[in-house]
Amino acid sequence: MSTDRLGDYLDEPSVRIVDASWYLPTMNRDGSAEYNNAHIPGALYWDIDKIADQDGHLPHMMPASNQFETQMGELGISNETTVVVYDALGLFSAARPWWMLRAFGHQNAFILDGGLPKWMAEGRPLNADKPDFSTCSYTATLDTRFIKSVEEVLENVNSKSAQLVDARSRGRFCGKDAEPRPGCRSGHIPGAVNLPFDHLIDPKNKTLLPEDALRKRYENVGIDLDKPTITSCGSGVTACILALGMYVLNKPNVSVYDGSWSEWGTQDNLPLETF
Repeated sequence: MSTDRLGDYLDEPSVRIVDASWYLPTMNRDGSAEYNNAHIPGALYWDIDKIADQDGHLPHMMPASNQFETQMGELGISNETTVVVYDALGLFSAARPWWMLRAFGHQNAFILDGGLPKWMAEGRPLNADKPDFSTCSYTATLDTRFIKSVEEVLENVNSKSAQLVDARSRGRFCGKDAEPRPGCRSGHIPGAVNLPFDHLIDPKNKTLLPEDALRKRYENVGIDLDKPTITSCGSGVTACILALGMYVLNKPNVSVYDGSWSEWGTQDNLPLETF
């Protein structure tokens, strides 16, 4: 969704704006604190570590349907609500809630193109007010085609039935740069190709690239957009940006490996490649 369009929706009760800003541990920033300091008027904070499975050891994994239903209702999001997600880096963590909503059957989910940086660059309003809203009911059914487990990805290493594309930086993918999470090995899943998520983003205005440029980014690393694809990253966040790019290109045959490298990289029995 463009900033112009969202500007027209600020007072629309059927639209819920959510700030999903989140950062890697090495970034030394706090998304919740920044939201409390200033956000787009009417926005609520979506904590990807809380709207997540709380029983497992991996970060911000997909929650069960009943938990998601409760938390959406607490945010005042119904099945009919139009949800617009943004983050403070332009396009980084916002794709994760968008993907989660789609996985739970919510079609009216959008990402603010350019996020908070573009909104601010255009001189649009911010405030620190907490919006007043009513809780509501929400019904969610997880479409398991949207996510892949470690077992399914391991099987795919052998079967190669789907393409695997990794959104991490080149240095992390090749095993030359250390992982930001303690205990993670360096390298990548065998057979994966590398397409760093920021290669899909215009560095100037933080918007997603135009469709022709997007298509070339995938094709240049050998991805056939007509074939099944699994995206991966560090912890299932920026992998959603690669999935978003494919959806924009009307190529929805894509799944996200939810555990990503925070799971694969910490299990010594799983194969990896470095180069």
